[in-house]
Amino acid sequence: MEGPLQDPYASAAVHAPRPRAQAGRAARIALLVVALFASVGFGALVVAPRLGGPAPAPSSVVVARPSPALLIAIRDLSRLETTEVHVEKVVDLADRQNRLFGLVQATDALLLVAVGHVTIGVDLARIGEGDIAMDPETGVARLTLPAPEVFSTRLDEDETYVYTRSTSLLARRNEQLEGRARKEATAAIEKAALEGNVMARAKAQAERQITALATQLGAKRVEIRWREVGGGGG
Repeated sequence: MEGPLQDPYASAAVHAPRPRAQAGRAARIALLVVALFASVGFGALVVAPRLGGPAPAPSSVVVARPSPALLIAIRDLSRLETTEVHVEKVVDLADRQNRLFGLVQATDALLLVAVGHVTIGVDLARIGEGDIAMDPETGVARLTLPAPEVFSTRLDEDETYVYTRSTSLLARRNEQLEGRARKEATAAIEKAALEGNVMARAKAQAERQITALATQLGAKRVEIRWREVGGGGG
């Protein structure tokens, strides 16, 4: 005798979860999520919904200001050496001494041939924020630069020498005489270097270099004016 007929789709019903089992699984998942949020803090509840959504639209527009970048780039140059002047100077110096109660005059003298170099430039560290402005719309950069000044005056030791040194019979040799001659030569060389159009040339060279730098940083036109060294600035 054959047994009762079996439903061919009964096997599929065995693998389907029962409604009560589904409810229990959902409860366990909910408890797991709550425990996770409790362990990481409330901040996860705020951040998590944003991960799946679109990025918020910006509430403001940032406008770039080119002036600070230009200021920093120029200040990085520190001292801009624009001109070096080569000067030759002859210094005739004598130490006159009275001997024998002033009846006889003795002399210790020397002739110094001095060769020196004077370096002239612009101290860009004196530039302040108010000395540089750049219009982002027109691309015009306006700069106020300190006037050129002497950075250094030095004697060329290889080319500077004592041409003659003469000490009369009753004179005492003055060991400080050559040092004094060198100081006078240095001052005379610096004064000679500042004559003529040296400062005008230094300004022109500085303008060319600063204009090239500002153009590389995005300026379309550069306007430069000059002020005296002691006249304000940063």
